[in-house]
Amino acid sequence: MARVSMNEMTTYRWSFEEDVLHYAAAGIRGIGVWRHKLSDYGEEKGIELLAEHRLQATSLMWGGGFTGSDGRSHRESIDDAKEGLRTAALLRAPAFVLYTGGRSGHTHNHARRLLRSALSELQPQAEELGVQLVLEPMNEACAADWTFLTKLEDAAAMIDEWNLASVRLVLDTYHFGHDPAMLEKIPALVPYLGLVHLADSRQPPQGEQNRCPLGQGTVPLRSIVQTLRQAVYDGCYDIELIGEEIEASDYHSLLLQSKQFAESLL
Repeated sequence: MARVSMNEMTTYRWSFEEDVLHYAAAGIRGIGVWRHKLSDYGEEKGIELLAEHRLQATSLMWGGGFTGSDGRSHRESIDDAKEGLRTAALLRAPAFVLYTGGRSGHTHNHARRLLRSALSELQPQAEELGVQLVLEPMNEACAADWTFLTKLEDAAAMIDEWNLASVRLVLDTYHFGHDPAMLEKIPALVPYLGLVHLADSRQPPQGEQNRCPLGQGTVPLRSIVQTLRQAVYDGCYDIELIGEEIEASDYHSLLLQSKQFAESLL
């Protein structure tokens, strides 16, 4: 598996085809696929294009919304996630990213029940297809519309409690890299990690996400990656940069700078 990939959210303005062509030209071997872009381009054509340019899909984003916070019913969100799993398998992507959905007026316990119901139904299909379900917790400052999971350690405890063998977590350094205790937490979290989203920011999350190029913010990325490696995390580092500063940047330069910085970490 590619050790470093570029998430298509980073190059928001580009199409799927542009992403593939420019990532490959920049020497990037992995791609975190965004379902929206792939669907616009066409799944079958997209799979062929990835193979033509020898670009490996390291993850597929995203499914979820099991609490109904995005307007879909619980059943509709599960069926959509099943379709996402099938797409991930066709891409040979090892991970399918899930967001629980916000609490959406539910009690925390009921939101957990909705999530458990969804994961219990999705897990057999994930195991059959050989795709890992990876839940992404988020910093509580910007999680409300996406997930009720705001602490990695709580999400890890939930995986243990529910015995979810095919479910892992995403560690996003934007959401949790500013936590002063993160380096101490990483060794215990590594067995639960299925993906690391590599990101930087100039200040901790405050509502609307606003990331910056790797190495230009205040997230201690070198220490985080070093600690992950010492704890024997062997998964992918998927570069996910979003926000006003990133959208306004020159994507070609951003790709090269991101690749060089990520490689220097590893």
